Amino acid sequence: MNFRLSTPRRETFLVSVVIAALVVLGMIVPLPFFTGYALGLLLIAYLILLAGVLIDTL
Repeated sequence: MNFRLSTPRRETFLVSVVIAALVVLGMIVPLPFFTGYALGLLLIAYLILLAGVLIDTL
């Protein structure tokens, strides 16, 4: 399989980094939403970054 990978746009990268940073912060300091759904939110951040790499316009 030959995938054409591209660099994600700055906005896509920043959104995924912000979500991941909030989850990590939520594990240190109890934040109601981010602490309870940490694994799911990390998965969403990773999928956003993955979509940004696989899709040129994202």
